[in-house]
Amino acid sequence: MSNIYELLDQGQTLISDGAMGTMLQDAGLTDGGAPELWNVEHPDKVADILDQYAKNGANLLTTNTFGGTKPRLQMHQLEERVFELNKAAAELAKKVASKYPNCFVMGDIGPSGELMEPMGTLTIDSAKEIFAEQIKGLVAGGVDGILIETMSDLSEVEAAVKAAQEVAPGLPIAVTFSFDTNLRTMMGVKPEMAVKTISALGVRLIGANCGRGTDEMKIIAQELTSARQPGTFIMTQSNAGLPKLHGDEFIYDGTPEEMAKYAQEMKSFGVNVIGSCCGSTPLHTKAISEAVK
Repeated sequence: MSNIYELLDQGQTLISDGAMGTMLQDAGLTDGGAPELWNVEHPDKVADILDQYAKNGANLLTTNTFGGTKPRLQMHQLEERVFELNKAAAELAKKVASKYPNCFVMGDIGPSGELMEPMGTLTIDSAKEIFAEQIKGLVAGGVDGILIETMSDLSEVEAAVKAAQEVAPGLPIAVTFSFDTNLRTMMGVKPEMAVKTISALGVRLIGANCGRGTDEMKIIAQELTSARQPGTFIMTQSNAGLPKLHGDEFIYDGTPEEMAKYAQEMKSFGVNVIGSCCGSTPLHTKAISEAVK
């Protein structure tokens, strides 16, 4: 089987999966629960969600480990189970991916939830340690690459990238930022700066996820692709519209048809990996996959 870079080097557009959090909520996860605990307590439900994404055309499956670092798991008194929960998530996803051709598992890493110096107490070294612990579990479970996503701080990304390069040398690394504040991240990073800074660290797949829907993602995608460095690829994962309050719950208003249109536009801009984020479902993935084909 080829690796992710080989397919991208051949000019293939890859499809990444969609939301995990909102899908888990639909499957019964309550607001206060730890999604990562489901990797051992409800593995069949997590595997089923991943399987639906793969079946509908996703080449990249993301492990259920967005909050799998020690500080995030500490909120649920699970800080001693970092390695176990990440390894279990990777094994689950790997089992699903092995049933489909050109289907890869990306070990998912979200922000640590702590602020970096000078605004907070986290240094590059202490952050690197936090991410390395999570990555060891993901690698032990057999991931094909590392996805560092929904980031806003360049130094936190640097810590996560260095941790991945040390723990898993040679494994593809993807980094996506959330540009949701006037087309900048919360820490003021613009798409062009993100691409240039992160590609200089040796990362070849860089982009945007989450955000404020497909209209803003179009502007962001154009900035990302125009800043593309030699040998790098661009990835976008837009939310399915914006959450609107219906009764007492938020429903994302982006339809699969809208996501299909977004996918075609992303492809026309030269985006190499196209997926979706919050509020999306396997039906959105199917629409993206069919539009790209």
